[in-house]
Amino acid sequence: MTFAELYQPVSTDVSQRAQKIKLLICDIDGVFSDGRIYLGNQGEELKAFNTKDGFGIKALINSGFQVAVITGRHSQIVQQRMTSLTVQHIYQGQENKLIAYQELKDKLSLTDEQIAYIGDDGPDLPVMEKVGFAVSVNDAHPLIKKLAHYTTLLPGGFGAVRELTDLLMLENGKPLTSDGTSA
Repeated sequence: MTFAELYQPVSTDVSQRAQKIKLLICDIDGVFSDGRIYLGNQGEELKAFNTKDGFGIKALINSGFQVAVITGRHSQIVQQRMTSLTVQHIYQGQENKLIAYQELKDKLSLTDEQIAYIGDDGPDLPVMEKVGFAVSVNDAHPLIKKLAHYTTLLPGGFGAVRELTDLLMLENGKPLTSDGTSA
């Protein structure tokens, strides 16, 4: 099964970029979620996460990739969800995402070319300008889509992360059936 059979054809450039990736960094709001934040009368905050994205992240990790999240907001919900997906690198409250990016890059001894980032809006731009493989969700801000090497068919919160994990796995010769149970 090829990526083009599942989603859409990719250019040789996208394929070559994807083959170099060792670390996937994801934004949260607008990428793992649809960007909406639900606030209850008691001040509670709710977000919806797509289990397909969760399965993709677990399968990617189980296939030997590193996964990180860098988000500008801080939320216990994000901590719980990412921990349940076994994401080891969780950076919250990062107004300047480049600081967390550089820390991750140094900590994991990676080059820019070995890192992919998926985002949707202005705060993601500085990191997307650095990485070897910049990806935007389908409903990202036009500036982000213009900068991206690849734009997903699916919107944020509705399987865009899974689409990217499938691309990374297939371009690196990993089967999509890798264990992503209990996502």
